[in-house]
Amino acid sequence: MGAGAIGSLFGALIQLSGFSVHYVARGRQLEALKENGLTITGLIEGHLRVDVSNRPEEADLTIVAVKAYDTEGAAKMLSEVDCGITFTIQNGIGNVEILSKYLERVVGGVTTYGANLVGPGIVNYAGKGVVYAGNDGYASEEAKFVKRVLEKGFNCELVDDISFRIWSKAIVNAAINPLTAICRVRNGKIVEVEELWSIAKAVVKEGVEVLKKIGLPETDFIEMVRDVATKTSKNRSSMLQDVENGKKTEIDFINGEIVRRAEELGLEAPTNKILLKLVKGVEKAYGIIE
Repeated sequence: MGAGAIGSLFGALIQLSGFSVHYVARGRQLEALKENGLTITGLIEGHLRVDVSNRPEEADLTIVAVKAYDTEGAAKMLSEVDCGITFTIQNGIGNVEILSKYLERVVGGVTTYGANLVGPGIVNYAGKGVVYAGNDGYASEEAKFVKRVLEKGFNCELVDDISFRIWSKAIVNAAINPLTAICRVRNGKIVEVEELWSIAKAVVKEGVEVLKKIGLPETDFIEMVRDVATKTSKNRSSMLQDVENGKKTEIDFINGEIVRRAEELGLEAPTNKILLKLVKGVEKAYGIIE
């Protein structure tokens, strides 16, 4: 559900693995998929005829790839059908909790696969990565089912610490994405430009303080950010692409969620708060939000 870049890539690779896939899309993407099917470029080249509509259908497994601000609406739609196991591969913090308010069998997920939409109905498979699927404290039968579906087309690992994985990706995204969106630069500049790197490190430190307070393990997130920004140095972050395309960003569910959790715990996250305000300011200045 959510046949944008990553949703389309997941749908394509699952379909190429021999499974029947129903895509849920809207707008120009929906029309393009209906009329022309899905074209894949990049690491693999191909074209697929696809089954697509604007609403979810009965399924054994539903993969949620909508923007975080659309999660609640998607969950309500999914609650109206037998959507089977729900597996989220979304960015941001809190998606599992939102989905779980409406659905019973929810599996958290994180992916580092890279994809971008070249145009309506055309997805570029930009980079292989890993898909983490699981719960906290154990690997559920639902998570094992997700792995069985994905393992033909993806490098998929079962984990028993999915909240830590979700927070880890969010902290990395919090350090890279807003700076690229505000400064209109590719990921590599975050490490290359001293002033940007100092801000990124401050973002990470604030996120780590929240992690410690909620009892999740620490790791060297600064090196993790350096590694991700270096390996994806030529990439334009999803937040930068959103701003360039006049679309709402997921800032509320990344830096905004770090700020919210910090305040709940009696901590401060001033750098994250400034970046949150700056990105919201960019969105308003460009007429993306009111």
